[in-house]
Amino acid sequence: MTEFLFESIVYYTMKSSVTDSIEAGIDYDSMPSPTGAKTLALLDLLSHHPEGLSASEASRRSGFTQNLVFRILKTLVQMGFAVQREDNKLYTLSQRLLELSAPRLGEKSLALCSHEALRELRDATGETVQLIMEADGKTLVLEQFRGTHALQVSGEVGMRVPLYSCAPGKAILASWNEERLSEWYRGRGKTLKSFTPTTLCRREDLEKELKTIRLQGYAVDRAEGVEGIHCVAVVIRDVYEQPVGAITVMAPAARLTETEFPEFASLCQKAARNIETRLRA
Repeated sequence: MTEFLFESIVYYTMKSSVTDSIEAGIDYDSMPSPTGAKTLALLDLLSHHPEGLSASEASRRSGFTQNLVFRILKTLVQMGFAVQREDNKLYTLSQRLLELSAPRLGEKSLALCSHEALRELRDATGETVQLIMEADGKTLVLEQFRGTHALQVSGEVGMRVPLYSCAPGKAILASWNEERLSEWYRGRGKTLKSFTPTTLCRREDLEKELKTIRLQGYAVDRAEGVEGIHCVAVVIRDVYEQPVGAITVMAPAARLTETEFPEFASLCQKAARNIETRLRA
């Protein structure tokens, strides 16, 4: 099977927040727990290098001593926050941080409650489906079921993209109250970064789109984050009707045309309701 990870490639090059090394000018030794601060800094460094880093490379990029970096990385591996690959001995992050950050309602995990609905949605559409949550003003991929077509698009678990540039992000934005939405807008100015010719980068255009989403009950992405890719998404709410995430279907625009948006939206809505039923049971 031939597979193309369009979103992973394009979004990783778009992300302006990604840094190649640990931020300079921070005096870690003056913090209440210098080792704790350096551990968090190394976690952040690894998050920007999904391909992995060796202990010596992590030391070079961080400016920390090799001995300290080696001890911290070994501790992260033993605690389950990192793994050391067998083939090249590079260190990468595990899924542990995602598990800790995933929304929970009481004793119920959103990811676990969504598993069956995600699989059924993937089987019904043949396309890649994702479970999304909001984190620090961006979307975060919690779970993914890749499509069954020979030519498909998919992202990566842990991938983050701007809320306004994708269907699940807009579904989440549309579910927020005015206070939270105003807080998200604050500091972003009237114009948002454009990724494609169809990105809703003007605030007035985005506001108009959010009103449409609230009326029709679903969001769509007309190649706004990545050219050639369409998405449909529906928000997931908890027992208090508060948004906890979104479920989305993504596909090449040639397969997921605008005339098919309502059909895919209906399937997403069914999946979202099934997830909500499990969360509230």
